[in-house]
Amino acid sequence: MIEVDQHAGAPARKPKFYQILYVQVLFAIVVGILLGYFKPDLGEAMKPLGDGFIKLVKMIIAPVIFLTVATGIAAMSDLKKVGRVAGKSMLYFLVFSTLALIVGMVVSHIVQPGAGLHIDPATLDHKSVAGYVTKAHDSTITGFLLNIIPNTIFSPFVSGDILQVLFVAVLFGIALAMVGPRAKPVTDFLTALAQPVFKLVAILMKAAPIGAFGAMAFTIGKYGIKSVVNLAMLVGTFYATSVLFVVVVLGLVARYNGFSILKLVRYIREELLLVLGTSSSEAALPTLMQKMERAGCSKSVVGLVVPTGYSFNLDGTNIYMTMAALFIAQACDIPLSLGDQILLLLVAMLSSKGAAGVTGAGFITLAATLSVVPTVPVAGMALILGVDRFMSECRALTNLVGNATASVVVARWEGELDHDALDAALNGAPAPAPAAPALPEQEAKQAG
Repeated sequence: MIEVDQHAGAPARKPKFYQILYVQVLFAIVVGILLGYFKPDLGEAMKPLGDGFIKLVKMIIAPVIFLTVATGIAAMSDLKKVGRVAGKSMLYFLVFSTLALIVGMVVSHIVQPGAGLHIDPATLDHKSVAGYVTKAHDSTITGFLLNIIPNTIFSPFVSGDILQVLFVAVLFGIALAMVGPRAKPVTDFLTALAQPVFKLVAILMKAAPIGAFGAMAFTIGKYGIKSVVNLAMLVGTFYATSVLFVVVVLGLVARYNGFSILKLVRYIREELLLVLGTSSSEAALPTLMQKMERAGCSKSVVGLVVPTGYSFNLDGTNIYMTMAALFIAQACDIPLSLGDQILLLLVAMLSSKGAAGVTGAGFITLAATLSVVPTVPVAGMALILGVDRFMSECRALTNLVGNATASVVVARWEGELDHDALDAALNGAPAPAPAAPALPEQEAKQAG
């Protein structure tokens, strides 16, 4: 389909396949894998490229969340809706995060990925996981909740803490809505400011292939594909379980709510490839929010559900936690009673929230869980330390799909979903071009 460039007055050519972002990212991932495999030292040296891109994206996350949430809530005439959306979001997160924990546990019992290794816990390297255990002890539920409240109203924009930014944005949006018409100049300014901010996001995304190349080259160069072979059963089972969760569990949820999970996955393929390349779900946060709005979810729902989901809706991380814990128990020939498994499930539900938003959250939450469940040795985490980086990518991918699904579902529950826009987006229709602003002469004629 040819789009007309209103400024130039000439039709804009359809981009060639190599100009499409997800094609560029996919190519960069392949090149990064090849470089890391054949030239590991050079691949490991590419780490700054991946780190630099992630820093670029994190730089813009705080303004994107603040502007989206504040303007979305300010536009709400019914402030009770804010609490309603938040409540429904948390209910959704709780149900499906718990379901993910159960799925990981059930599959581990069926497949038994750790059976037959017969490892003596006394021979495990405690020092290799000591740092993660320390961080896990520092991450408490109380500390996590108190940390949501920033030191000042501006400090979240400096630290980049997603939940702190969200907290300030919600309060500011409510204040704007309560002030009413007198706050219109401020709301109009924030709405106008959002345009160049999102344009900046588009500019930064041009560097996505470079970031994906650097991150993937580093991962393969440092850890090597051979490290996966020794624990192929665990890695393969985890990936298969995550796919099963997305296709079956989230697929049924999507079908019940009137859309296809496979079409949604295809719709956010650029974000998924970005996460695959960088192992960071935060790298895709700004564009995911844009895409969910374009798919018919209201700005206020997207602004509340997506950033909150990044801390509370961790389906992939939860599957990983129960699966990794049972793998360690099976590898060390430690039988777990029904009581032990229920305790493991309950502790995992809490610890997954306590360490949310921490770098390496998956491994830290696992350490926090095993520290409370004495039956499974914490030192057993050393068994999976070498392949954790490869599983972190699948965790982030599953989390991303779960948050995209949650946005559509909660928007539908709230009656804030444009079904026509959702169908158009999921069926591959091009995004509507923004309407050109009316010129003063046109406004005068319309007024006359």
